[in-house]
Amino acid sequence: MSNGTPYTYPQFPLRRFVHEMTDGPFGSSLTSSHYSDEGARVIRLGNIGSARFKDADAAFIPVSYFRELRRHEVKAGDLLIAGLGDDRHPVGRACIAPDQLGPAIVKADCYRVRLDENRLTHRFAAWALGSSTVSDQVSASTRGSTRSRINLEVAREIRLPVPPVEEQHRIADFLDAETARIDGILNAQKSLQERLSERRTAGVTSAVADTERNNRRSSTLTWLETLPVDWQEVRVGLLARMGSGHTPSRSHPEWWTKCSIPWITTGEVKQVRDDRREDLFETREKISEIGLANSAAEIHPAGTVVLCRTASAGYSAVMGTAMATSQDFVTWTCGPQLDPYYLLWCLRAMRADLLGRLAMGSTHKTIYVPDLQMLRIPLPSLDDQREIVKRIRKQNAGIDRLSDAVRIQSSLLTERRQALITAAVTGQIDVSTASGRGIEE
Repeated sequence: MSNGTPYTYPQFPLRRFVHEMTDGPFGSSLTSSHYSDEGARVIRLGNIGSARFKDADAAFIPVSYFRELRRHEVKAGDLLIAGLGDDRHPVGRACIAPDQLGPAIVKADCYRVRLDENRLTHRFAAWALGSSTVSDQVSASTRGSTRSRINLEVAREIRLPVPPVEEQHRIADFLDAETARIDGILNAQKSLQERLSERRTAGVTSAVADTERNNRRSSTLTWLETLPVDWQEVRVGLLARMGSGHTPSRSHPEWWTKCSIPWITTGEVKQVRDDRREDLFETREKISEIGLANSAAEIHPAGTVVLCRTASAGYSAVMGTAMATSQDFVTWTCGPQLDPYYLLWCLRAMRADLLGRLAMGSTHKTIYVPDLQMLRIPLPSLDDQREIVKRIRKQNAGIDRLSDAVRIQSSLLTERRQALITAAVTGQIDVSTASGRGIEE
């Protein structure tokens, strides 16, 4: 629903009901160096969901330091408002501090609010702040180009619908129950999507390893050990010419303007990551022939297999047209014995194994070129390779159709959930007679 949604209940700014409102300590008053393994909880933006406290990703500070920051204290039942948001996490979203929280404070950009609950309850305020009408209002008051931000003064001026307190309790109870039902369905659909993804991966691995023909199958064997006995295991370097990218200097802007050669960088990782797609045709950046000549980079022909070594390490695609790559990728230009799409699906079947054995780094995984030079794959005949690719495409198409249907259902259900919240807090439905029945249909 939009800002045009009519209100049955009168609207008032939040400040009219505020007893206390504070934000978290800024700057050097609270940094990661203050964190400890246990002690008082630090409530961060990631903990504030829309009318739901997210208990994961817990952070703590020593109790002794918590005493110094007592003015930022949070108690069970307090209203928590997010002062910073993005596309997935709206600014102004709010939730209630849980009963089991223990000693806690808010971090910067998180606001702790205590209202006069004889006039505006925390539970109703949290639901109202998550409604579309209030969320749109808050978004219009934000500042920031990449992430939306509101300060304490703006937060105090947020206007909320305020029905009688008895009705606030009824609305909060109704939304607790109805959104729990919807969330149960959404969680089941999420689990189904995960199972479909696992089935897709298992199907690719099975097709490449051809486990139906393998009499040595065993759940204790690794992927390479499940290969059919009549297939050779061959180093990829003997079947395809391997190359690694180079990144030219950015100090020559003429190399990067009005150019025609597609240039694959980490900006293309999202496309490379999409296992539904095999071919990569478009890049956001292009480079000139002069830029390539001055960087030792080269143009790879269409049909070259490209694998990302950093960022989303292990993800791969086939170049749909001639392209050049940055140093974040390696390439294989296949010889006559190797179908590029068969190599692609071998790499995708091996992804978890590649990351487990070869990737280095704890936060940002990197696969090094010398390790990839020793990479080995099973080598059936060229006809068998193409048959395997055909089989993978067919089985994935069926899984993808089902996955798309579940995704559409989840999207519609999420929209209906939001519409229900907005209708309830603005008084467009009477929660004393509404059952919510049919919302998930």
